[in-house]
Amino acid sequence: MADFYELLGVPPSATEDEIKRAYRKLARELHPDASGGDPHSEERFKEVTVAYETLRDPERRRRYDMFGPEAASAGASGFDAGPFAGGLGDLFEGFFGGGFGSPFGGGGRGGRPRSRQGPDMEVALDLTFEEAVFGAQREVRLRQPVACATCQGTGARPGTTPVTCSECQGSGEVHRVRRSILGQMVSSSPCPRCGATGEEIASPCNDCRGEGRVTEERAYTVEVPAGVDDGSTLRLTGRGAAGARGGGYGDLYVHLRVAAHERFQRHGQDLVDVLHLPVTQATLGAHLRYETLEGTEDLVVPAGTQSGRVFRLRGRGVPSLDGRGRGDLLVQVMVDTPTHLSAEQEELLRRFAAARGDEVAPADTRLFAKIRSAFK
Repeated sequence: MADFYELLGVPPSATEDEIKRAYRKLARELHPDASGGDPHSEERFKEVTVAYETLRDPERRRRYDMFGPEAASAGASGFDAGPFAGGLGDLFEGFFGGGFGSPFGGGGRGGRPRSRQGPDMEVALDLTFEEAVFGAQREVRLRQPVACATCQGTGARPGTTPVTCSECQGSGEVHRVRRSILGQMVSSSPCPRCGATGEEIASPCNDCRGEGRVTEERAYTVEVPAGVDDGSTLRLTGRGAAGARGGGYGDLYVHLRVAAHERFQRHGQDLVDVLHLPVTQATLGAHLRYETLEGTEDLVVPAGTQSGRVFRLRGRGVPSLDGRGRGDLLVQVMVDTPTHLSAEQEELLRRFAAARGDEVAPADTRLFAKIRSAFK
């Protein structure tokens, strides 16, 4: 299937209203009742409907933008039951009020009041490197709309109740009928008077002024799982903003920012460290006490260790997010060449080089080079 944005003819930055208008236009053109049952139009109609159902849902659209159509359909039951789970009659009822019959069976139903869910919210959480590796409990605070405690989210003054909307008669939608070359067209839209709730507030609550929600500061404990990485996002279901007049809560997305470590770098589930060794330890070998993120480990450096050699400490890396094992800690050796030698140390090295038969620069040549570089 083609890119969903291309199918609808909108850019990736399109708003929800732009996506809806684009789909409405294409649906009128491609619907089997308008195309005379053309198989190509019917197939394309299905494709643009799948695209619309994906992009109109904020969470599914986010997954589609990040990972593609397969991830966007995760949690749904696929094409046959996912975007058409409620029947195309429901979908077309929202656009045309039943003016089109669904080619896939099922008829339109009368409008019904909808309790609008509140919007999702986002917050950033800073973690140390160790917290990301081993997990942590952290608290986040934010100001958000919550259900009004005075009216219990109804928006009505205590002792009163909302009344049926006088414009939509409680359906939450208003319908407009017009004639076209295709026949009588019925379009529906959310009722502007009641905000699609089907109810009016005759006596608004003094605290929320009929909104059913107020803004407060809330604190939530975030369970950060072991193994998260910088840029990961956690979703706290039902911890977003409250919907108006008893609408449900959206979700809270916690974006993780992980600080860098002074020694370790992360490569997937593995940790990498560079261990600097003097030439003496690399040559003769050593038994070292090596500090990991979890404590001290014994590290045996064999004699003759070369620069670039990697020692692998198994199971000392980053835990898998699914709880199945851990990565390794990779210790890469870097042999340091000694500098600023004393006369005695230099003499010992020259004797060592002579014993090995290694050719080295004579002492006077090195002195001349130092003098020459000083005048450059």
